[in-house]
Amino acid sequence: MPPNDVTSLLHLNTGETNDVDLIAIGLQEVNSKINKRLKDALFTDQWSELFMDVLSPFHFILVSTVRMQGVILLVFAKYYHLPFLQDIQTDCTRTGLGGYWGNKGGVSVRLSIFGHMVCFLNCHLPAHLEKAEQRKEDFATILHMQQFEGPVANGILDHDLVFWFGDLNFRIESLDICFVKYAIDSNVLSQLWEKDQLNIAKSTWPVLRGFQEGPLNFPPTFKFDVGTNKYDSSAKKRKPAWTDRILWKIKPPSKGLGTGGHRPSQGVLSVSQLCYCSHMEYTVSDHKPVAAIFAVQFASKVDKPLVEIYVADEWNRPEQAVVRYKMAVGFHRSSWDWIGLYRVGFRHPKDYVSYVWARSDDGERCLEKQLCAQVMFSEEALPKGNGEYILGYYSNTSSSIAGVTEPFQVSTVTRSEEGSSSTDSSGSSSEEDDSTLVLLAPKSRSPSPGKMKRHRSRSPSLAKFQGLILRPSSRDRGTSRSPSPQSRCSLPRNIPTIHLPQEEQGHHGVKSKELGQAAESPEGSWFYQTVQEQRGLQRVSADSSLARADPRNLGLLPALRLEMIDQALGRRRESTDQGYYPCRRMSPTSPAGCGTSPNEGHSPQELDRHSCAMGR
Repeated sequence: MPPNDVTSLLHLNTGETNDVDLIAIGLQEVNSKINKRLKDALFTDQWSELFMDVLSPFHFILVSTVRMQGVILLVFAKYYHLPFLQDIQTDCTRTGLGGYWGNKGGVSVRLSIFGHMVCFLNCHLPAHLEKAEQRKEDFATILHMQQFEGPVANGILDHDLVFWFGDLNFRIESLDICFVKYAIDSNVLSQLWEKDQLNIAKSTWPVLRGFQEGPLNFPPTFKFDVGTNKYDSSAKKRKPAWTDRILWKIKPPSKGLGTGGHRPSQGVLSVSQLCYCSHMEYTVSDHKPVAAIFAVQFASKVDKPLVEIYVADEWNRPEQAVVRYKMAVGFHRSSWDWIGLYRVGFRHPKDYVSYVWARSDDGERCLEKQLCAQVMFSEEALPKGNGEYILGYYSNTSSSIAGVTEPFQVSTVTRSEEGSSSTDSSGSSSEEDDSTLVLLAPKSRSPSPGKMKRHRSRSPSLAKFQGLILRPSSRDRGTSRSPSPQSRCSLPRNIPTIHLPQEEQGHHGVKSKELGQAAESPEGSWFYQTVQEQRGLQRVSADSSLARADPRNLGLLPALRLEMIDQALGRRRESTDQGYYPCRRMSPTSPAGCGTSPNEGHSPQELDRHSCAMGR
């Protein structure tokens, strides 16, 4: 289990982290008992929560993570580097019990950093002195099994730079325990290096050719009595060893590149190790954690983000919440892309305060003609109070942030009388506060969520829509079990149903022209919307009304209700007879109505963690 404080482990109290751009953390033997694994499957594990909480004040964002039972790898980066970290992929290989159990094996995160391919590989290899050959075979298996998609760097060793680390379990041969302890106490560690199995293997195993490691100027990190700095005093009396290691490998220059057979200058990459040490102050394990700091130097192959975002220096009125963005040539945009508003110090790309979907109606035209597209946050979506925020464009294709802004100020935003009036009647006035704009184009997704709570929830609360009566239904109260790297909180207590005008009774599907424009999503489910163009932005008018919106467009409601088919049909008929549209309450696990599209109101957080069966 994690300790209470990891400040010294991450070198946060030395000032060195101020210059660090990227942090990779490899964990082994994390508590993976059945009850703990079930909890971690529903929520973020405690180690990841701890590191995100500690690193976010230093502007580090969780870029990627992968877990295989007790082996976890996390990669963090400063937020302003996120647009230059692309092609992020993960993989894992089990080697325990002949490849069927994940207590041993390797997990990896690979990514492009300013155009250079880098791979982080965290391994837990077999234990015991006599298993050196098994460790070699397992490492070779991991290198062979892990393959990535894309035109370059399909295998681990194909990357420009590889960092290999973890509990590699190599031991000290030949020397007895008394001599090893004497050398440690006398600080003559060099006498142990030549008998270290990994040092021997680096010169004899072809699979390790090219891997480098700094000098082992710290005492062996295994095995200690838990809670102490005393080497193993149990009956087994394990011999101390450097089991926990950090190595790196630079891909050799390709032949034939550049003049005279030399690699072009833009491809030159060098690594210098600035620090390599263990941390004796941590006693939660029978191992001591090991840390290293590197300076990696290379010429940047990418100096412009894929998406450039333009925003005012300060938002103090709702009409200022306009975002303009420009996509680079060759950017693979998706209809699921969105722009998030983040408080400075956020922990994860999904840790937004609010968001708007990147509009798809003019996106292709803007991309083709290199024009700026524009979206606007509704007044309801803006945070209340003062603070520093940034905007980030999230690319669903690459599962990463493709563009960010510099921090800017958001001041207290007061809601006008029109925007704050109660929406308790479907016949509300067609006049609408100019600052309350909802992006709902024929090919767009749901409106941005309404009053966003200040806690870090992955399920944005429902927006308020004019022209709708929202009637709370106590039947549908529930608690979200969706995973989140943020602190969990309960869902809104009341999940609304929808009351539509009487003239709309009996109209379902897309057969009626009065329901507005109807279209079929790529997933095969139908939606319909009526919109009105004003000043280049999509505004929802009260007479065409969001009252005609499909209830599915209000968002994926993470609550599950099970009932008999006859019950459900009876309630549907009854609600139709009473003049109510049969509301489709959807949940991540609901088998009905799951063929959703971006137009059906999912938040970007929900898109990541749910996949539904198709069906009408």
